[in-house]
Amino acid sequence: MKHYLEALAETIRAHWGDPALADYHGRTITYGELAVSMEKTRLALRAAGVRRGDKVALCARNCAAWAETYLGIVSSGAVVVPILSNFTPEGVQHLVDHSESRVLFTDSDLAATLDFSETPRVRAAVSIDDGAVLHGRDRSASRAFAERDALFAEAHPGGFGPKDVSHPTDNDKDLAVINYTSGTTSAPKGVMLCHEAFSVVVDFAQRRIPAHPGESIVSMLPMAHMYGLAFEFLYPLISGVRVVYLVKVPSPTALVAAMKEVRPYIVITVPMVMEKIYRGSLKPALSKPVVRALMALPFVGRLLRRKIAAKVLAAFGGQVREFVMGGAPLNPEAEAAFRKIGLPYTVGYGMTEACPLLAYEDWWKFAPGSCGKPVDYDEVRIDSPDPQHIDGEVQAKGPNLCVGYYRNAEATKALFTKDGFLRTGDLGHFDKAGNLYLSGRSKNMILSASGQNVYPEEIEAVVNQQDFVAESVVVDRGGKLVARVYFDPDAIRKARLDAAAVAALPDRVRTAVNRRMPAYSRLSAVESNPSPFEKTPKMSIKRFLYR
Repeated sequence: MKHYLEALAETIRAHWGDPALADYHGRTITYGELAVSMEKTRLALRAAGVRRGDKVALCARNCAAWAETYLGIVSSGAVVVPILSNFTPEGVQHLVDHSESRVLFTDSDLAATLDFSETPRVRAAVSIDDGAVLHGRDRSASRAFAERDALFAEAHPGGFGPKDVSHPTDNDKDLAVINYTSGTTSAPKGVMLCHEAFSVVVDFAQRRIPAHPGESIVSMLPMAHMYGLAFEFLYPLISGVRVVYLVKVPSPTALVAAMKEVRPYIVITVPMVMEKIYRGSLKPALSKPVVRALMALPFVGRLLRRKIAAKVLAAFGGQVREFVMGGAPLNPEAEAAFRKIGLPYTVGYGMTEACPLLAYEDWWKFAPGSCGKPVDYDEVRIDSPDPQHIDGEVQAKGPNLCVGYYRNAEATKALFTKDGFLRTGDLGHFDKAGNLYLSGRSKNMILSASGQNVYPEEIEAVVNQQDFVAESVVVDRGGKLVARVYFDPDAIRKARLDAAAVAALPDRVRTAVNRRMPAYSRLSAVESNPSPFEKTPKMSIKRFLYR
C-alpha cells in the first residue's frame, strides 16, 4: 500500500499542467500550481516556528483555497485541525484553543467575528484567500506569512518543477488530523487520526471505485468533516480528478445546473439529498396510474424504468457511474423506487473515528436495506451471542481507526474494548452473506414499559414515508413514544391543503404509522415541529436537542 502523500506527489508530477481544484464559476488551480502553493505554505509554517507535530487550525468555507491550505499544512508535518465554519465564533475559539493550535488559517469574514484574546496560543491568523495576516500576536510568525513568496524564491532560486515535489512518507504513525466531530448525542470531541488511516482509505477507494485523470467531481459536503475530506477531496484528487467546489450551499436548481455543467463521474452525498429527489421528481412520476400500469408490463415496464433512470442520470450530467450515500440510513420507500428503476446507488457506513469508512459494497452487489459489507482492511464484529439474529454493538479493529480523543483520556478509554476494538455505539447484525444491517444507535435505544427494546430510527423510517413528512425524531416522554415531525411546506403548498387539513396531519400520521407498528412501538402522539431539525455535517439530526 502506497502512502497517500507519495501517491499525491506522483499524481502532481504526472499531471503538472492539468486542472486539480476549481471553484464553480471561479478560479482553477492546476496540479503544478497546487504543488507551488503547498511548498509556500510549508516554508512559511517552518519560518513561523511551526514544527512537526504542532497543531494548525483551518476554519473557512469550502473552496479550492481550503484544499490548497490543508495540503500545505499536512505536507509540512504539522497536524491539521479542520473546524466547521458554521460553528459559532465562541465554538471556533474554544476548539482552536482546545487543540493548542499555533496558527489559524481562515477567511477575513470569519476572522472579524473572533475574539483572539480567547485563543492565546495562536501566533498568527492567516487568510486562505490571499495569505494576508489577519491577526498577529508574534512578529516573526506574521513576517513569515507576509514574506512567503520571498521565502519560496530563496529556497528555489532555479525554479520549482515536477522533480522538486517531495512529501514526507515516514510518518504513518504520526498524528495527521484532529477532527472535531459534532455528534448527535454529545458535545464535540477531537478525533485523532494518523497518516496511515488516510493511506488505507484512499487505497481502498481507488481499488473499489476507480477514478481516472480528466474526470470531475462536485464537492458538496463540508471538507471539515471526514466524509467530505476523504471521499470528495483526497481520494479523487490523488486519482487525478478535478475537484470542483460549489463554495456556497446551493439551491436545488443551482445544484442541478452545476451537475450538468461539471458532469461528475460519481456523486458522494447523504440520503437526504437523494430522498428530496425521490419526493420531488420520482414519486410523483411513479405514482401516476398510467405509469404504474405500464410498469407492470414485462417488456414495456423494463423500457420505462430504464428511461426514468436515464432522466435521473441526465440531471446529474450524464456521466455518473455510481451514487454513494452515507451518514444516515436511506428511507426504505425511496430505496425501493431507486431499486425499481435500476439506479446505480449504494449506501456505506462509517464514522469520523474510522476515517470514515467501515462498510461498503459495489452498487451492483449491494443488498437493499443494508449498508454494505465490512471493508477489507478492518475486522468488524457484532457484540452479540448470535450476530445473524440478535442485534449487538458494531465493533471494529484496523489501521484506519483513530487513536483516541485529543486531551480526553476518559472518552478515549470508553471508546475501546479491552481487546482493542472500537465501540461504534451502533447496533446491527449480519446476514448470511456478510451484509451489515443497522437498527439504530445504542444511545438512542428506548426501553419500553413492557421491557422491549425500541429503536426510534425504525419508527422514524415509517413516519418519514407518510405524505407531507420531511423528517422526524421519535423521543421517549415519560414512557410514551412521541414523534416530532417537520412537515414539508412545499408539498403542503402544492397540494393546496387548507388550515383544517394541515392541523389534522399529525393525527393522520400517527394513525397511519401505528397500523404498521407492533403494540410496544406505537406512537402516543405526533407533534409538528416549526422548522427543520438542526443537523450535524453528515446530516444526522442532533437528537440531544430534541427530548
